[in-house]
Amino acid sequence: MQRIYVVGTADTKGEELAFLAEKIRALGGDPLVVDVGTRAPTIPPEVGAAEVAKFGAPGLLEGSDRGVAVAGMAEAFSRFIITRDDLAGVIGIGGGGGTSIVTAGMRRLAIGVPKVMVSTLASGDVSPYLGSSDIVMIPSITDLAGLNRISRVILSNAAQAIVAMSANPPAIEGGMPAVGLTMFGVTTTAVTQIVERLGGAVEPVVFHATGTGGRTMEMLVDSGLITAVIDVTTTEIADLLVGGVLPAGPERLDCIARTGVPYVGSVGACDMVNFWARETVPERFADRRLYQHNANITLMRTTPKENRLIGEWIGGKLNLCEGPVRFLIPEHGVSALDIEGGAFRDAEADAALFDALERTVEWTENRQLIRLDCHINDPSFAEAAVRAFQEIA
Repeated sequence: MQRIYVVGTADTKGEELAFLAEKIRALGGDPLVVDVGTRAPTIPPEVGAAEVAKFGAPGLLEGSDRGVAVAGMAEAFSRFIITRDDLAGVIGIGGGGGTSIVTAGMRRLAIGVPKVMVSTLASGDVSPYLGSSDIVMIPSITDLAGLNRISRVILSNAAQAIVAMSANPPAIEGGMPAVGLTMFGVTTTAVTQIVERLGGAVEPVVFHATGTGGRTMEMLVDSGLITAVIDVTTTEIADLLVGGVLPAGPERLDCIARTGVPYVGSVGACDMVNFWARETVPERFADRRLYQHNANITLMRTTPKENRLIGEWIGGKLNLCEGPVRFLIPEHGVSALDIEGGAFRDAEADAALFDALERTVEWTENRQLIRLDCHINDPSFAEAAVRAFQEIA
């Protein structure tokens, strides 16, 4: 029997958990209330906190430090939830602590498993709670501190959402091999041409290279849902190393080494670092070359020194890859702004990036550098990328 897990801290959210379970049952779902609180519950849950805590460190619920207990319960719940074989979907409710605990478990579940989180934090920056997962966040509007005319509506809507999502969840279909591609606005032309040239032989899955996009793509590589990568837009690494707002994690490219999947890479948009509105650019960058992409995004041109660092960082990661690697260097520019007459054209900075890569990587028959006499958005770059992909995949 498949059940909808209703998760929260029953010491402070017992009334809301019971209401949510009742609504799910009335809609035809089969709820299972799970307590992840750290104190005595106000309702009798079907799975108590002590049972969840068994998946964590010994004595998890015995200490007096709430912060330590919340962190420990988050780890315990993330281990508990992946052991369940009757899971139709998960719905959680919480404030700061509850949201942290429940989403830690949700992030461990596969893409496509229904996940709904009603949270007091849902109207702010939820990226730490979502990670690379497909969690649906619903703002609670009021605090979750007892039922009222507002919270009943929000929880009722959330119940309808999780019941509908869990009733007949679509499976991720097989068929053609899935290929991950990374794209930014300034490399859209390149990626669009690559996708067109790939034809119907593979299923292209394009990710926006905004930090989250790269992490999500690599999580799907690790899970086996993506079996090859055309990673021409590695700009997230520039943000990581220089201090932009859209960074990849330090583990970027590690999954390529772990899995050995065929990899075609390039340095798309490594000429830029991203910040929000112009007034948010750190003072230390005040004299740098800036470009206002729109009212909310400001781009900063990378320097030769920064580009050497980026090239060496990428090169170090490529040296760990034992699977087939082809890395493309477009010698006439790496983005729509890095073009003759463009706002970010800087041949010296580009050369520093290219030379650092060539110098750092231990090139072999299986790990090849391909220099191209073209711009990244030229048709000849797309042709070379597809040719390299077909050679190794």
